[in-house]
Amino acid sequence: MVEKYSEYIKIEEAVEIMLASVEADYPHIEEKNIFLSLRHTLAHDVFAARNVPHYVASAVDGYAIKSSLSMGASTSTPQYLSKGNFTWVNTGATVPSCFDCVVMVEDTSISEDNTTLILNKTLTPSANIRPIGEDVLCGQIIAREGDIVTPSLQSLFLASGLENVDVISFPKVLYIPTGDEIVYQKEWLKNEFIDPGNIVESNSLLVKGILKEWGLDVDVSDIIRDNAESLMNELLIETENYDLVLVGAGSAKGRRDHTFEAFRKIGKILFHWLLVKPGRPTLAAEINHKPIICLPGFPMSTLVAVLGIVYPLVQKMLGRTYKEDYLFDALKSNTILSTKLLLQHSSPPGISEWLRMKVAKVDDVTYSWSLTSAASSLWAISESDGISVLPYSSLEMEKGAAVNVYIQKNIELDKRAFFQGSDDPALQLLVSHIRSRGADFVSRTTGSLGGIAALSRGECHIAAAHLLDAETGIYNDSFIEQFKTDEHWNRILLFYREQGIILRKDNIKHISGIKDFFRPDVVFANRQPGSGTRVLFDYFLMKHNKTSEDVIGYQQQCITHMEAANRVLIGLADLTLGIKSVADALGLDFIPLALEPYELLIPEKHMSHPGILALLDSISDLKWRTKVERMGGYRWTN
Repeated sequence: MVEKYSEYIKIEEAVEIMLASVEADYPHIEEKNIFLSLRHTLAHDVFAARNVPHYVASAVDGYAIKSSLSMGASTSTPQYLSKGNFTWVNTGATVPSCFDCVVMVEDTSISEDNTTLILNKTLTPSANIRPIGEDVLCGQIIAREGDIVTPSLQSLFLASGLENVDVISFPKVLYIPTGDEIVYQKEWLKNEFIDPGNIVESNSLLVKGILKEWGLDVDVSDIIRDNAESLMNELLIETENYDLVLVGAGSAKGRRDHTFEAFRKIGKILFHWLLVKPGRPTLAAEINHKPIICLPGFPMSTLVAVLGIVYPLVQKMLGRTYKEDYLFDALKSNTILSTKLLLQHSSPPGISEWLRMKVAKVDDVTYSWSLTSAASSLWAISESDGISVLPYSSLEMEKGAAVNVYIQKNIELDKRAFFQGSDDPALQLLVSHIRSRGADFVSRTTGSLGGIAALSRGECHIAAAHLLDAETGIYNDSFIEQFKTDEHWNRILLFYREQGIILRKDNIKHISGIKDFFRPDVVFANRQPGSGTRVLFDYFLMKHNKTSEDVIGYQQQCITHMEAANRVLIGLADLTLGIKSVADALGLDFIPLALEPYELLIPEKHMSHPGILALLDSISDLKWRTKVERMGGYRWTN
């Protein structure tokens, strides 16, 4: 008999399947000591067991008296009370039953021998007195079913004489990392050299952190190697101990992906494959009547599955309702920002795509753009300001299309300067200095020409350029003139930097200069069109009467200096053209060819922007300049 389960389904359908799988079994109710009840959901209404306060208490520091003895008392006609008709009480102290009010000490004076109290105010019965049960009456409802226990509720429970309350149990969650290539975290940090192909077990930190923000703890098992029997044994044991088991990786179709077969043999497959990018291989099953979810191995894929499926499932297990747009809560988002897409974006047909987004505001327009779409990129998750989920119907999102972004960081858009242009590591070192001055700075690497074009369209506050005019031999002037608007652009010569050949230290091909770019046995890693480095290289081609066809690898396009240099480092190319600081950072060799000016371009209207002011102050900061000098390959303009 062929087992039936859902394949290639929308994430919403997968959620409904998971919720149905726990409908009859959850939530679980337990009696919890109030001291351990924080963040739990109350299973029933809670009633006070005693009055608060349970005695007649003074609300002020003063004297307890009979109100009838104060009649007519004022500053001009004080009343005199003899000993026995008053007694001192502190705030919160019990008021003797023979008295019916408390006069504030400020409205009295006392004789030198403390035997006579002089009243300057008339009081009414119960004045400045907290009666029994003023705060809470015994039997009163003090919290309701579905409320989440807060520190103030815990204090109220204690004051109301409650030792235990009925709450919904937190589901016990286990994460099982799998894979022969996975390295334990401590081993990863201890060993300087890791075999190629091996990776650190980092997804458990991601999963634990997200669920911790939801108020749940996650246990992590030992790594299960790529063996179906080992995984089945672990699942059979742990589903007896845990309410929800999350398995890391092994859900695709590779030779070492045993999870599907393990799930099928000992449980019931609920679904496999989602119409979502990334996160497509997500797999779920029911084993020992417990929900089991296999999370794809790449970090962003894991994130999508956890936020999209695990969140509504644990909310169901906690007996909590969640909104239709539950991602706002799952992400702990502080706002949903309406933005305009800075670049055109294409999505696969019928797929819901999750994008890691950066945002910036220029004039009155808030822009957003996606960071790398690679599901393996941890940096993009950390660097992004939030997440955007594109609908299944979005194939081509035109530039300027409306896109909502779930913001996860505290951002002051009006203080954030937006840079587009030429990539340089020294510029990235400015960010912490700008932030220390109460502003912010974000950048998008577009190459010099792309940055100038973006500046002319009003799509950034600042750009940078190092573009050589092949005809005049002058940097930047002709390009700025081509794109500049009617408004004045301020040009700030930030520094000069060394451009040259980046190659491996061993230099087994004996590369020594420009002529080696044209050898048939040498592979070149090029930069993208419009970058200053690409323009410089094309200038060298022209000077040597060569064309792109004379260079092996000319069609390779690397967006940053670091990407191009990394191709050299790992052997995908023999050499590239780039800046010295990147060569030094990667331990590569460098042959200098040119000293080029690196200019910042800022329209006059943005010179008073808080982010620009902080940047201009930061570039004269000796701490920043010292960091730049340590990288090597830079010369100051003075």
